[in-house]
This record gives sequence, structure tokens and C-alpha cells, in this order.
Amino acid sequence: MTSGTTRTHLVWDWNGTLLDDTHAVIQATNAAFAEVELAPITLEQYREMYTIPIPRFYERFLGRLPTEAEWERMDGIFHRYYAEQRVGCGLTAGVEELLRQWQRAGRSQSLLSMYGHEQLVPVVRGYGIEPRFVRVEGRTGPSGGSKALHMERHFEALAGVGGIAPEDSVVIGDALDDAVAAAHVGARAVLYTGGSHSRSSLEGAGVPVVDSLGEAVALAETFSA
Repeated sequence: MTSGTTRTHLVWDWNGTLLDDTHAVIQATNAAFAEVELAPITLEQYREMYTIPIPRFYERFLGRLPTEAEWERMDGIFHRYYAEQRVGCGLTAGVEELLRQWQRAGRSQSLLSMYGHEQLVPVVRGYGIEPRFVRVEGRTGPSGGSKALHMERHFEALAGVGGIAPEDSVVIGDALDDAVAAAHVGARAVLYTGGSHSRSSLEGAGVPVVDSLGEAVALAETFSA
């Protein structure tokens, strides 16, 4: 990145980052767990044990990988319950102003989520923040996997939007997988403790870890200084 000639691009995560939905995720997870007679878990347990791909997360409680039939049932139940609970979730505190200020400063930002694309776009639009992003993109294909290949395709599309490149970008998310996906394409990452992982888990990624999205944006600004 060349100082003075390039402005940092932000790639935001959605669930657990811009959207404060962790409690909805816990409730949906426990509904899925009940399908295979697993005891419900707490937010703290979720944050300590969460991993990608999701079947590996379930394995930590089942003691084995779920069968294909179990995975399909659990995944279906999770998404059904999550959709019901999500309507009561708000944006993370301060998000609207952070997005507005970044855009107002002439900087670009996009959104990449592992939430299904067809569901994501109208949801983001409903929160009134879609115009803040040069691109809003959700997962296509089966759920439960990693973000890395989706990030690769995201930047292939961003290359046509003012030549946005990974090396000039910072990924802000709440999961270790966000850091993995950023490294996969050569972008930086900042991880936020308000979502799916505990701070101790996030610190294992070897990237900056922050307790607020305001801190994440402030860090991203220093990367381009």
C-alpha cells in the first residue's frame, strides 16, 4: 500500500459483527442441538467452542461428526429458528455512524457474509445501510463451510469497482475464519470480541483483536497511514 495514494477498503462481516445477533444464534444452535438430544449451551460455551466448518463445532459436543442426515436436520432447524429470532436483532451499537463516516470520507466498504445471499440482501436493505456499501454479498452454495473461497470471489468482483485490491483492504469480523479468509487473499484483518468467539480464541489468529467496532475502524485507518 502506498501512503497518500491509496485509501483503505473495509470488508465487513455481517452476523456477530455489524448485526448484533449472537443471542439469536445461541437460541437457534440450542434448537438444533435438541434435535440430537444435546443439552443446551451458554453464550460462554459457544464462544469457547465455536469453530468452522460447523459440523466440526457440532462434533465437539456430540463426540463425533454428525451423520449427513443429522447435519441436514440440524442445519435446517438452525436456519428456521434463526430466521424467527433475527427479526428482533438490531445493528451493533454505533454501526450506522461508523459506516456513514467511512463513506463520507470518500472511502469504500463492502459486506461479505456466510449468511445466504438471497436472505442477506433484503435483510441488509431493511436495516437501511445498503447504500453504504459498494458490494453486498452473501454465501452461495451449501452452508457450513469456510469464507476463504467466498472472499476470493468477492475481491474478483471488487477489482472492477475502482480496482479495489486485497492488499489495500482490511477485513473486520468476529470469527477466526474471517482472519483465515483475509490471509487467503492477502488482506489484513481485525477481529471483534462481540460475536462468536472469546477474546482468548481470537488472539490465536495472530491479528489485532478489539472490543468495539470503533476500535476496529480506528486500527484500519492506521494501516493506511
